[in-house]
Amino acid sequence: MADINLKEVTLIIGVVAACYWNSLFCGFVFDDVSAILDNKDVHPSTPLKTLFQNDFWGTPMSEERSHKSYRPLTVLTFRLNYWFSELKPMSYHLLNMIFHAVVSVIFLKVCKLFLDNRSSVIASLLFAVHPIHTEAVTGVVGRAELLSSIFFLAAFLSFTKSKGPDNSIVWTPIALTVFLVAVATLCKEQGITVVGICCVYEVFIAQGYTLPLLCTTAGQFLRGKGSIPFSMLQTLIKLIALMFSTLLLVVIRVQVIQSQLPVFTRFDNPAAVSPTPTRQLTFNYLLPVNAWLLLNPSELCCDWTMGTIPLIESFLDIRNLATFIFFCFLGALGVFGVRYPGNSSKTVLMALCLMALPFIPASNLFFPVGFVVAERVLYVPSMGFCILVAHGWQKISNKSVLKKLSWVCLSMVILTHALKTLHRNWDWESEYTLFMSALKVNKNNAKLWNNVGHALENEKNFERALKYFLQATHVQPDDIGAHMNVGRTYKNLNRTKAAEESYMTAKSLMPQVIPGKKYAARIAPNHLNVYINLANLIRANESRLEEADQLYRQAISMRPDFKQAYISRGELLLKMNKPVKAKEAYLKALELDKNNADLWYNLAIVHIELKEPNEALKNFNHALELNPKHKLALFNSAILMQESGEVKLRPEARKRLLSYVNEEPLDANGYFNLGMLAMDDKKDTEAEMWMKKAIKLQADFRSALFNLALLYSQTAKELMALPILEELLRYHPDHIKGLILKGDILMNQKKDILGAKKCFEKILEMDPSNVQGKHNLCVVYFEEKDLLKTERCLVETLALAPHEEYIQRHLSIVRDKISSSSFVEQPVFPAGKTSGIEGDKIPTENEKEIKSKPRPTQIIKTSDNKSQLKSNKQLGKNTDKETPHKTTKEIKEIEKKRVAALKRLEEIEHILNGE
Repeated sequence: MADINLKEVTLIIGVVAACYWNSLFCGFVFDDVSAILDNKDVHPSTPLKTLFQNDFWGTPMSEERSHKSYRPLTVLTFRLNYWFSELKPMSYHLLNMIFHAVVSVIFLKVCKLFLDNRSSVIASLLFAVHPIHTEAVTGVVGRAELLSSIFFLAAFLSFTKSKGPDNSIVWTPIALTVFLVAVATLCKEQGITVVGICCVYEVFIAQGYTLPLLCTTAGQFLRGKGSIPFSMLQTLIKLIALMFSTLLLVVIRVQVIQSQLPVFTRFDNPAAVSPTPTRQLTFNYLLPVNAWLLLNPSELCCDWTMGTIPLIESFLDIRNLATFIFFCFLGALGVFGVRYPGNSSKTVLMALCLMALPFIPASNLFFPVGFVVAERVLYVPSMGFCILVAHGWQKISNKSVLKKLSWVCLSMVILTHALKTLHRNWDWESEYTLFMSALKVNKNNAKLWNNVGHALENEKNFERALKYFLQATHVQPDDIGAHMNVGRTYKNLNRTKAAEESYMTAKSLMPQVIPGKKYAARIAPNHLNVYINLANLIRANESRLEEADQLYRQAISMRPDFKQAYISRGELLLKMNKPVKAKEAYLKALELDKNNADLWYNLAIVHIELKEPNEALKNFNHALELNPKHKLALFNSAILMQESGEVKLRPEARKRLLSYVNEEPLDANGYFNLGMLAMDDKKDTEAEMWMKKAIKLQADFRSALFNLALLYSQTAKELMALPILEELLRYHPDHIKGLILKGDILMNQKKDILGAKKCFEKILEMDPSNVQGKHNLCVVYFEEKDLLKTERCLVETLALAPHEEYIQRHLSIVRDKISSSSFVEQPVFPAGKTSGIEGDKIPTENEKEIKSKPRPTQIIKTSDNKSQLKSNKQLGKNTDKETPHKTTKEIKEIEKKRVAALKRLEEIEHILNGE
């Protein structure tokens, strides 16, 4: 085996870079969304051990909906990408491109085992530029193929060094091979197939046996006419050791998937659930289809499921001819490889092994898989194809007559493949471009129509999305997911009646529930979301809450481990004012997923409804332990601490609010509540800063405007409060507290009696029974020296609040004043003094207007689930809501104001008596 040199490596890396540079500008599309964006295992906050407990998509291996694809090392590389650049797709695509270059270089080294230097470089170049690889290289989830291939080829190269001098066994390379096979398998399952290639290499290449020789030797041994040669015994020992190690890996792998095959539906792989002979005829036909994609990659498609390739239901189907020709050709090459000695036959045999053996796990021949055709699984088989092409070219180019033509054809193939790859990369730029390119190739796949609809839906283009979803139902009328998508889109377009009809259609396609029997239908678990979506739709009608609850219970009866059904039902039970049952639903969901921060948050909200703030705070804290950046838990736990009135909790509340505003810098509520905390701590300057930030983000923030004005009023900056109050009343002219405070400042600070009078009169227009507004209007009449009108006003006020002692006292003073003035022509008021009622004019207006209590409705809600490779995102927002709340400290301050007012009243009484 010749070593690779720097020029060859540079050439291959340069070609890979030239073909895939534009992949760096592609986003996360198709399966990338589930494997990376929606996969919690990618986040560093998730414990590392969970990578080895969940499947490739982040689903626990024990769950029915798990795909059983166990690739923890691949997920680990996604996690490393996240650590460097979080969810910026460029770094993910760059690493894929680097891995593809590494595979191409290692493949060059493998090629030199069977081909001359020139042919090896050609095979490696063909592999580097082949368009079939765009799904594996440009699609980020294709990294499983790339990583597995690196260790696959490394394991094979290691095994080639296991033959020592005199045919002795070198055990170190064998041990390394077993280790590398295990690593390759942890990257993707097909990595284990390298063992078969090693066995073929050992027998037919390393030992140079042919099939006739093996048959002759075995026949002589069985007839007792000879013994097994020592070299053959050595080979058997090596193969037994290799196979035993492989068997051990298989047993471990079976244990990991808990001896369960993944659940796929007829939509994923129609032939898998078809009867004989349709299943066998279709699966065999898929082999020449895959071979044709390697030979002619002109029409590539990201998804070949559903009706892309119609089933072969008869032996008379013309497509069976393609299957027959394929197997004849494959058989002829196989016979040539094992029957004849020589380098050419060895090259052909190894090329066939590289094509066939790694493809076996995806062939459906031994167990069903979740796809019909997948271009990414041809990544390793294409190596054998490229070796075969390069070997054929070598034979042709050696003939002087065809030498020039062979070079021209080879150059054209490499150039056109490179250009096709470059162009194909742009299809993966976004989900819309990817699925639209697929529809150009195949219009019989409902999943493609659905996915174009999803892409448009993500852009809020619901009208266009609806057209594609409807087309999906026409292409595949029994596609449950398509009808669910139509229903969800109708809902987004506020066409609830049509949405309900679509959901009912989807529901009617579900298998019937058999009472007393466990639901075990082989149907996509996400199709059960039809019950969730329908229930979420109809529960908007208060009269249909029980009907919605019945749907949730039906989903749970079909799948007792259906976590989302428990969550949605808990939310509904809260709405139905059944917090105890809601608590039971959330606890059941937590049994299924204890590491779900959203569930702990929702349970905290239930405890708030049950008037159990301490338990609520514990659950908020649990949610934050699992997700320190959980926005709603940060916000509402901080408010709960603030509302508790415990001074020792305020620093932690402030810390959490600061974390919240760091996560949500554009949410005015966070700054407002920081301002309220600062007011509680008498940090007036800080409180002013936070309130101003809240108002800057939300100019009409009712509570922030009033409390800022109140802050100015309490800190002897009444004139600064006036423009704030003007702004408040411009947005909220019915704000009674604001009108009272404004009237107070106008009367006592600006001596604008008329302005104050208008404020109090406006209050009474809106609320004639408002005691405070009525009383202060009486003060205005007194200031206007209209004693009779003042008396009538106070009598009316007393009727509204007969137990208010200060109103009775004020009425008595006014009546005394009226009596004494009957002997005096003009009443005389002491200079520099205001009305005798002034001291108690606004006794309760020093309380804060607070929007801080955690709201029971702030449950993290479920949304309509997209049926095709989509997931829902969830988090709520707080709205401005006034919830007046007096702490014990504030009540004491109010009482002090009352006492001061009474003292002031006594002083005025003395003055009046002195007159």
